[in-house]
Amino acid sequence: MLHARSLGLLVQTQSFGMTMWLGNVYGLTIFPQPKSFACVCILNAGRKIKDDSMNFRSIRASYIFAFLFIICLTTLAVAQSDDFGPLGQWQDAVRAANPAALKTFYSVAPPTQVAVGKVTLSADQDISFWTGLKPRGLKIAVTQSDAPSAGIKQIVMQVEVDSAGPPRHPVYITVGQVWQQQGDQWKIVALKRTDAMRLQQPASTDKDIYHPGTDAHAEIKEAIEHAGKEHKRVILVFGGNWCYDCHVLDLAFHRPDLAPVIEKNYEVVHVDIGQYDKNLDLAAQYNVPLKKGVPGLAVLDDKGKLLYSQTNGEFENARSLAPADLLVFLNKWKPAAR
Repeated sequence: MLHARSLGLLVQTQSFGMTMWLGNVYGLTIFPQPKSFACVCILNAGRKIKDDSMNFRSIRASYIFAFLFIICLTTLAVAQSDDFGPLGQWQDAVRAANPAALKTFYSVAPPTQVAVGKVTLSADQDISFWTGLKPRGLKIAVTQSDAPSAGIKQIVMQVEVDSAGPPRHPVYITVGQVWQQQGDQWKIVALKRTDAMRLQQPASTDKDIYHPGTDAHAEIKEAIEHAGKEHKRVILVFGGNWCYDCHVLDLAFHRPDLAPVIEKNYEVVHVDIGQYDKNLDLAAQYNVPLKKGVPGLAVLDDKGKLLYSQTNGEFENARSLAPADLLVFLNKWKPAAR
């Protein structure tokens, strides 16, 4: 365990794709995690509440209260079951779009700290977000759940909402919550979430999409040969395993509404750019300016002729795309029917 009396940390979570600055904190304790976990800390400076038999009656404004939110995602990203009762009750309130019920789960003293990206919201704004989705269906996959100390519960989950709208389509939200036992009740004291996304967001970037040591030149040559035999086209996806949006795009390509289009019409080659120091000649050859960001895409015909190249970073922020956007792209560049 590491202890820091005056500590500034810059940490990033690939799950949320966001960076938080944890200013100078007195007495911040950091628990080291196994290598199989990716961690992010969310910190909000406020008041230090003295624990008086968990009644929180004594408040000293001269101290700093810090909510330390440690989110640890398993590398396998396997959904875990969770028997934490308050989470199930929160889920029921979200499913019912019941603002009064939801409000009972948010802490008042201290007030719940809500972060969406770099934006801080109130509890009421967060409640409005959930009720505004008007869920027709709700699925929750808990990717991490632990109790780092007595009276504290940390949960990370991916939420899929079949929204009655607007918008009228499934959306995905990644949520991290810190629950605190206050008397005989559990309250959310801190949370961080993404906006509602049209594409599923990966729990981690551990999947090996770009294989080290692969000869990309040979792979492209082989893909073109296969495309020629099967009347397909070739999609080159430049990126790296460290690239969060590359994993978003990979997940999207395996969606049941997109995968059949890709399988029938395309050969897909993932071109590893390392740390922007590999296969740069291929990026230049196929006119994919990596400085605009990755994933970077190019489409070739069955003879290797370049038909399309991503010159303006169109897929760089893949997490913000909708399935319909990708389907339009795939249909536009697929080979003409014979």
